[in-house]
Amino acid sequence: MSGAEEAGGGGPAAGPAGSVPAGVGVGVGVGAGPGAAAGQAAAAALGEAAGPGLPDEAGLAGARQLQLQEAAGDPDAPPKKRLRAAEAAEAAAAAAAAGSGKLEERLYSVLCCTVCLDLPKASVYQCTNGHLMCAGCFIHLLADARLKEEQATCPNCRCEISKSLCCRNLAVEKAVSELPSECGFCLRQFPRSLLERHQKEECQDRVTQCKYKRIGCPWHGPFHELTVHEAACAHPTKTGSELMEILDGMDQSHRKEMQLYNSIFSLLSFEKIGYTEVQFRPYRTDDFITRLYYETPRFTVLNQTWVLKARVNDSERNPNLSCKRTLSFQLLLKSKVTAPLECSFLLLKGPYDDVRISPVIYHFVFTNESNETDYVPLPIIDSVECNKLLAAKNINLRLFLFQIQK
Repeated sequence: MSGAEEAGGGGPAAGPAGSVPAGVGVGVGVGAGPGAAAGQAAAAALGEAAGPGLPDEAGLAGARQLQLQEAAGDPDAPPKKRLRAAEAAEAAAAAAAAGSGKLEERLYSVLCCTVCLDLPKASVYQCTNGHLMCAGCFIHLLADARLKEEQATCPNCRCEISKSLCCRNLAVEKAVSELPSECGFCLRQFPRSLLERHQKEECQDRVTQCKYKRIGCPWHGPFHELTVHEAACAHPTKTGSELMEILDGMDQSHRKEMQLYNSIFSLLSFEKIGYTEVQFRPYRTDDFITRLYYETPRFTVLNQTWVLKARVNDSERNPNLSCKRTLSFQLLLKSKVTAPLECSFLLLKGPYDDVRISPVIYHFVFTNESNETDYVPLPIIDSVECNKLLAAKNINLRLFLFQIQK
């Protein structure tokens, strides 16, 4: 989800003495359910008991535990979130019973994302009231609001959120990067900023592949067993005919990968090539059941007038209820032609955009009677990348058109 990062400043400036800085994220809670108001009221009561200044540690811990218990018992919350909330509530209760937990555990409950209740792995965004959201949840909230034609709001305080209203909290990002995290292979703890390097390069238990995988060895295992395996690997002793069978299968896979690039290079040799930047804008159908779709203004390429349309999840009635998000698009020829117009076309990401799209070439013969293609998939890597596009006010892509002349 690191692709959702934007350049931005840290949290707001500190307020007057006795106030809580918005960037600290003291009011961390969970999504809005029926008990959200009760949790906030309990937090306020505990804060008042501590005096007119900052709430004491016991007050914050009590409010946090109440909010976690409400999230764990909310039937509308996702199962994963309820499980995490239940685990966090048990940990908070255990820490309260013991008097005080470790500093890392207390910071975890303060710095975690208010939506997924997990520590952010990359960017941390905050609403105007200081509630924290990881980049993935922040983009997902914006995309869901776009699908439902609503204004996105913070799940804690219901204030409006958007890319312009929210900013990154650099102090929280740096604090999270220094918190210890457990390696998934050796179970040792490292600062989060060093964990990725440890898991990729240093951990003796990390999963590795045999160096003879190029000739078909399928072995996967811990790094400390690699030397022993390679000394006993049977693939170097295989006969030439056995190796040729393995290499033939690998060559077929490689040829499929190269076919796309060869097709693109052959298209670049065509006489008539055109490209343009296109901007999809969101609209709603006027039918009894309104659906979200996207459309570009008319544009001219290859001396012809065109329009692009796109839809979410193939016009699913309620795409906001689905975790899987896809986009498909359609190319329409708006001008009249005197002869069939055979074209190849593909959509790629626009300049200054970080969404990942795999190039796929489509072909169609346009005539006056058949002037629009079927809806074809926009080859986005996954639903996370799709949410990045949906969260934006407009979708900016680049269209390439190649006219095939016989």
